[in-house]
Amino acid sequence: MYKLMQKMQNKILKKIDTIPFIRYQEDLAYQTAVKNHIINLPLLNKADSDILEDIKEKGVVITSLADLGISSTSNILAAVKNLLPQIPPNISIQKNEFVVHASSQQLMEYPEIFFWGLEERLLNIVENYLGLPVAYNGVYFRRDIANKIEQGSRLWHIDREDRKILKIIIYLNDTNEQTGPFQYIPPDLTSEIAKALKYTSGYIQESTMREFISPENYKSCTGSAGTVVFAATGSIFHRGKVPINSDRFAIFYDYSSRRQKKRYYMANSLPQQDLLMLSQNLPKYKKECISY
Repeated sequence: MYKLMQKMQNKILKKIDTIPFIRYQEDLAYQTAVKNHIINLPLLNKADSDILEDIKEKGVVITSLADLGISSTSNILAAVKNLLPQIPPNISIQKNEFVVHASSQQLMEYPEIFFWGLEERLLNIVENYLGLPVAYNGVYFRRDIANKIEQGSRLWHIDREDRKILKIIIYLNDTNEQTGPFQYIPPDLTSEIAKALKYTSGYIQESTMREFISPENYKSCTGSAGTVVFAATGSIFHRGKVPINSDRFAIFYDYSSRRQKKRYYMANSLPQQDLLMLSQNLPKYKKECISY
């Protein structure tokens, strides 16, 4: 009931934000916040600066766990090996279900998966992209089922919870065109289509999207297990392509600005009591990313 009320509040806030005067005032406040935070942005090395610039320009960057070279990656791979067999394809076709998530209890058994999303290098890239302090909205360990259901995140959409949103996706099995890759439409084309559709939020059917753009312009993020995708999902139309040959296993890390997190309700992947437990021994700057 609480979450339902919060979602209703979000809906009301979003409608209020479309009022021109309110939108103008909020834009000014946002621009001021970004300007004031510039001096606090962490410095990036050359490799991470290149990732940041490509995210800004292209909307998506494809790399790998090996290329990132984050020290805790061995911990997350060990946890993944143990957790993968515990995610069964227990869905109901009748209810149009297409994904199985690891439960909060399972994620708490392998906290290294959650902690990877708080690695300093990743937070620094995210903060430079957002231009504001980071809100870490959690991690989603998911199995996307190879069925024909086209609902929810399998439809085209733009994440509208914040002006800028960044997601980091790790493929846990080899992912090609037949096994449900993350797909997107480049930022320039997204802007044109959103304008033509007068898009504000929600899901777009494939048949509708094809009225505005050829599928030849769709970009698929494919790669072997260990591929990492940085996706600016608040700036591009995107979807999870329906897997055909086999299920896709992936981890999604979700980030927005802390400022927007205070205005809107954004569900975290873990209950508050679990977040409090996980944050006990974290340094202050990481704790602030998950405690608002």
